[in-house]
Amino acid sequence: MKNEKPFYYKDVQTCVDDVIAKVGNTIVLGIPLGLGKPNQLTNEFFRRAKQDSDIHLKILTALTLERPTWKEGLEQRFLEPFIERVFGDYCDLEYVLALRKGDLPPNVELMEFFNKPGGYLNIPHAQQNYISTNYTHAPRDIIGNGCNVLAQMVSKETSGNQTRYSLSCNPELSLDVAALLREEEKKGRKVAVIATVNQNLPFMYGDAVVAPEMFDAVIDHPDYYTTLFGTPKMSVTPADYMIGIHAGTLIKDGGTVQIGIGSLGDALVYGLQQRHDRNDLYRTLLTESKILEKFGNTIAAVGETGRFEEGLYGSTEMLVDGYIHLYRSGIIKRKVYDSIPVQRLLNEKKLRDDIGPDTLGILTDEGVIHPCLTVQDFDFLQKFGIIRDGWRYDEGYLVNEEMRIPADIRDEKSRKQIEHYCLGTRLKNGCVVHAGFFLGPQRFYDALKEMSEEERRQIYMTSVMRVNQLYGNEELRILQRKDARFINTALMATAIGAVTSDGLESGKVISGVGGQYNFVAMAHALPGARSVIMVKSTRSKGKEVHSNILWKYGHSTIPRHLRDIVVTEYGIADLRGKSDKEVIAAMINIADSRFQEELLRTAKESKKIPADYQIPDIFRENLPRSLEKILKPYREQGLFPAFPFGTDFTNEEIIIGKALRELKEKMASKKFTVPSFSEAKKLIAVPESAKPYLERLKLDKPSAPKEVMLQRMVVYALASGGHI
Repeated sequence: MKNEKPFYYKDVQTCVDDVIAKVGNTIVLGIPLGLGKPNQLTNEFFRRAKQDSDIHLKILTALTLERPTWKEGLEQRFLEPFIERVFGDYCDLEYVLALRKGDLPPNVELMEFFNKPGGYLNIPHAQQNYISTNYTHAPRDIIGNGCNVLAQMVSKETSGNQTRYSLSCNPELSLDVAALLREEEKKGRKVAVIATVNQNLPFMYGDAVVAPEMFDAVIDHPDYYTTLFGTPKMSVTPADYMIGIHAGTLIKDGGTVQIGIGSLGDALVYGLQQRHDRNDLYRTLLTESKILEKFGNTIAAVGETGRFEEGLYGSTEMLVDGYIHLYRSGIIKRKVYDSIPVQRLLNEKKLRDDIGPDTLGILTDEGVIHPCLTVQDFDFLQKFGIIRDGWRYDEGYLVNEEMRIPADIRDEKSRKQIEHYCLGTRLKNGCVVHAGFFLGPQRFYDALKEMSEEERRQIYMTSVMRVNQLYGNEELRILQRKDARFINTALMATAIGAVTSDGLESGKVISGVGGQYNFVAMAHALPGARSVIMVKSTRSKGKEVHSNILWKYGHSTIPRHLRDIVVTEYGIADLRGKSDKEVIAAMINIADSRFQEELLRTAKESKKIPADYQIPDIFRENLPRSLEKILKPYREQGLFPAFPFGTDFTNEEIIIGKALRELKEKMASKKFTVPSFSEAKKLIAVPESAKPYLERLKLDKPSAPKEVMLQRMVVYALASGGHI
């Protein structure tokens, strides 16, 4: 690798040649979580290791993304066109394809600290090489595992002769790992930091913007500007919606919110939009569903149900597309500023985002600036837009091309001149979201790219060290994150308040701790903050239904002593500071009623709740049919749709997918019945209404006996599900 920094390459092969020449045959490659992996470069390192057993490749990463695969038959006919349409020329990662086949070479090792959720349950290599760590500890652990090459996909921006790069979707670890690698380099280690450019990435601002000198090498060629990995939207169920509605009542106007990915995150966002846009209808829903009757005291103490007049600020490790929807709805709009006095005065409502004639007086009275402005005062005022651009400070005067005003606020004439000629209109350099990384559907990336630079600058991409903890600048972060609600999801929770989010009691890893523990701990450390864990009350496998509210479980992600608020589709359990008997009662109240008595019986046998305790009648109808009943009149008005923020699936694909899933469940439950006469008629002659679905699957004109059989199966699935 050449001495110039960075050295520019047009192909990954030459770059890899030079990296190996520099660092040697032992390559410990750190690549980002999720979207920002430089796939073509990673594949080239992998190919070299496959070809040369003297090369030892260890890959350190998290959340490896994969295009869906299919089995031959209906699944292929359904998925293949969808995947080609959505993923385009996305470059698959060859190491994960080999991992799936059990074909990783012995000189290649994959270590991840967050797995694709549920994706590696039965893959020994992935299970054995999982690193359990908090997100904020990941840079330390990446370096501790010997990382000597850091590589990432970036976006670039050129203005005149100047080029800047953006870490875009993944500054959260790369900033810190790169800094640690440079420290290792000073000690004599051979390291390399590499960027591959993909102009499909939105150019994001904040700490994500870096100079070319950050990198030893930059690979830039249009061949590598491939389609970004887009995560398809999943449908939002009635249970999801009710969890989102309950959680949304706990968020205060003027506060801070963290939102996660998936259907529960979408449900929360949609519920907040209804609260803001249709507040009368929203309050009616809370009343008719008895949410206010059951949990009104908790909502009054913790949250609110009114519109968002001040708006919310987002502080999150993951920027999900929900934030863009909330921004467009006028909900994400509370700006925060990197200034302790400015943020304090805003919180105290002594200062406003809009600048008025009283602004200078307020700042003077509060001791933020001197009555006779210094150069430091001037720089401060201009940084935050209080003094507009075009003015400069010159030995006690504010000057521009036409005027020279004494910088003395005590003098009435000077003050009036400053107020009239020099003041800006609104504070600047604020942001509405701090985030570490992003991932989502293609339309999310398009929305970011379509934003103006001014709008994108309000989304401040930064290190996980900044968003996931208070350390480093506690006073400012406490001021910015007022009334914080850190909302995360879980797999299961126990009746005494422990939460399981990342793995099973067998030791198998489902996903990873990620930043969940960070945010839960921060909620307990941050004044006015709360941790909200959303968990579905049950899970199903075929016709079997199991409770996710358990008496005990042999693995926990969040220990019981950090219990705070747990939300299911049936309600809110405020557990902070409560006794065990109060916690158990609250958790039973939000469990599915089919499992409540068993939980209560076990609690009594364990002497953890009084022997005469009874579940209140108002909590005894926690059943799926109750949720359907609550939402039915609103769904008839077109509200609470299956895909509130759109989907990559066509209408035909949605119905085909549902029909085939229903058929599969019927067959798995051994309740597959002989078609009725009317259904049999549909199998013999293809109804006209079935043709769009058959055309989508290329079964409208079957040319072989197998295709005829598949056609009949699809028609039966559509007919038996009432779709035709």
